[in-house]
Amino acid sequence: MSNHSGERAAQRIRLGVLLVVLIALALGSFWILQTLRSSGDLQPYVRPTSKPDYYLENFNYVKLGPTGLPRYDVSGTKMVHFPTDDSFEITKPVVHSLDKEKPPMELYSNTARVTDDQTKIHMYGNANAIRGGTNGGAPMHLVSEYLLLLPDDEIVKTDKPVAMTMGTTRLNGVGMIANNATQEVQLLGNVRGYYEPTQKKR
Repeated sequence: MSNHSGERAAQRIRLGVLLVVLIALALGSFWILQTLRSSGDLQPYVRPTSKPDYYLENFNYVKLGPTGLPRYDVSGTKMVHFPTDDSFEITKPVVHSLDKEKPPMELYSNTARVTDDQTKIHMYGNANAIRGGTNGGAPMHLVSEYLLLLPDDEIVKTDKPVAMTMGTTRLNGVGMIANNATQEVQLLGNVRGYYEPTQKKR
């Protein structure tokens, strides 16, 4: 066998291994997205057909943790309560994390639905999540049409297209899980990136 045919065979083997890895990554991302959807977390919220029983305007409330310390606060221009499922609809919501041991995090969007005993905050329309930088690093900024905040777990996730910016790095993908407690972010599919090196000081 000539060196030429041996090189072609090696290239075919490398290409085959690369294809297997890419297919495994794609299937893994698809499986994670399907699991998120089937769990019900990322299903669209259906507004109750019953009438609301009260509403507040220009409100701000603080949610306390099990130890009695504040976990996060929520503000907005209007909050409407639906008694049938004990859910809230919020206009122009802003959510701040208040755990001083974790990086500060702020989320805002056009509207939000608070469900499941306030353990899920569904944020719709120009949904943004901004996490403060850690160890001198740049802040992280996420933008999507839909973000689900699990405030007790400090997790933000979506199955929609999302854009992430951190310093001069920009990433786009479809589907994401961000954990503020562990400071880990996973983009689940169709990931594209752009990195601009910082200019050196002269």
